[in-house]
Amino acid sequence: MDRIATERYGIPGIVLMENAGCNATRIIRAAYPSTRSALVVCGTGNNGGDACVIARHLCNARWSVRVLVAGDRSRMTPDTATNFGIVEKMTLEQHVVAEEREQVAIIGSCSHENLLIDAVLGTGFTGDVRQSTASLIDAINAAKKTATVAIDVPSGLDCDTGKPSNATVRADLTITFVAAKVGFSSPSAKAYVGKVEVADIGAPREIVEEVLCDG
Repeated sequence: MDRIATERYGIPGIVLMENAGCNATRIIRAAYPSTRSALVVCGTGNNGGDACVIARHLCNARWSVRVLVAGDRSRMTPDTATNFGIVEKMTLEQHVVAEEREQVAIIGSCSHENLLIDAVLGTGFTGDVRQSTASLIDAINAAKKTATVAIDVPSGLDCDTGKPSNATVRADLTITFVAAKVGFSSPSAKAYVGKVEVADIGAPREIVEEVLCDG
């Protein structure tokens, strides 16, 4: 859908990312009205870019927000780099950390007052996660927090089959974009996705209908 929206309709990917993050933020604030702090854990792909948009909008709503980018900055997609660059210029705390131990330590500093937002791996993930990412996911699951919100898909879950990998985030809420993913209905996914909410990204309705019908 992203590709068709960009190639056929000329909608820049960064506009779709902004819409995704903005609408996901509305869902988060409605789901956790008494929460005012979050730790946002991002990968370097577009899923992490969506989360940087979320971090910005939560900060604008006067939440206390920390952003952890788990990976090498040079590996960020262009749209993710743009949105992280905005975050860097804001007053919220942010870290870009490639080293596994430091990532785990930052997640371990999470508290019961924090919402933990998972945007490490996206819908393109299949197979098993690398050991360093497995440690990161294990730390997310073990952390003290108000709840875990997964962006688009819980990291480590195959969204087509619903099969968990060797390490998979257990979300209380999954905010997925455009439509619920096929694998979410699998019994094997139930323990990982939690409640599922769908957020719009602003793609023309005919694209949604075309892709869903083809699927």
